[in-house]
Amino acid sequence: MFRLDEKIWFWTLLIIPAIIVLFILVQVWKKSAQKKFADARLLKRLSPNQSLFKSILKLAVLCAAFGFLSLALVNPKIGTKMETIRSQGVDIVFAVDVSKSMLAEDIAPNRIEKSKQLVTQIINNLGSDRVGIIAYAGKAFPQLPITTDYAASKMFLQNMNTDMMTSQGTAIREAIELAKTYYDDEEQTNRILVIISDGEDHEGDAAEIAEEANEQGIRIFTIGVGDIKGGPIPIKRNGVILNYKKDKNNETVITKLNEDTLKEIANEANGVYINGSNTNDVVETIKDLLDKMDKKEFESKQIADFKDQFQWFLGFGIFFLFIDIFFLERKTEWLKKLNLFNEQF
Repeated sequence: MFRLDEKIWFWTLLIIPAIIVLFILVQVWKKSAQKKFADARLLKRLSPNQSLFKSILKLAVLCAAFGFLSLALVNPKIGTKMETIRSQGVDIVFAVDVSKSMLAEDIAPNRIEKSKQLVTQIINNLGSDRVGIIAYAGKAFPQLPITTDYAASKMFLQNMNTDMMTSQGTAIREAIELAKTYYDDEEQTNRILVIISDGEDHEGDAAEIAEEANEQGIRIFTIGVGDIKGGPIPIKRNGVILNYKKDKNNETVITKLNEDTLKEIANEANGVYINGSNTNDVVETIKDLLDKMDKKEFESKQIADFKDQFQWFLGFGIFFLFIDIFFLERKTEWLKKLNLFNEQF
């Protein structure tokens, strides 16, 4: 496993496009100046060994040198030692609604992005709990099994969107059914399912399955995302709203936050409903609820030792700098034979 210590140094990679732009400007200026000095045939006689290919090759080598030096500054590290860690916590599965109604912008920036922000902040405030992620719309699909790898969970979360499901709708029942299979420890008494949704339930029997889940030791917390007044579902292309979703009568569809459904699901599963409009309130409420629960001790493997790898990138960077210094922009005999640019000698 790799780890990057100083990601801010990635900004130094901007030197590369700056060098390329500068090179192009210099080449344009040189061509313009040469035309004023003499015609093309005379220039070829005066400087027969000038090579555009060698100039481009020097540029490529210089860019490679800066690229490796930038990576050296970032200081990549590789994990070399696994260690078994004993910790206490609960198992939390996040079921995120990715149906098209989550594109409504009645909460900034829209419901799906707000949901991802909420889950990310909850994970950031966890201690040693294990997390899993489910995405659901018309169907429910596993995204990440129970794990202590918070970085991976946030990466999977950010990749979730409303286009990942071909089957549209909102099947909360299927999300709860799938969540039952996530808890791999039969001795874990505190099993938490957090459903983040606008509350639309096209099947209508989520409360019944929530009660069954509670009988298996699963508490369900629901977080409502959206506004009770509702909003239209935008149809976008390249970030620009082209229209809004219409029904069969060509009327604009207004999707509303259905708090009643989410409250009913939470009540049936010995849980709590939380309005998701204020991120801090959601995070604090979840944190308080988890603090009151009994923790289960479990083992997990984590990388305990990382070794620096910057020296490899530093070495390659210096190597390419030396190559660039000794490269000449004149044509060489082997280059004349290749004649890559069909140049006339």
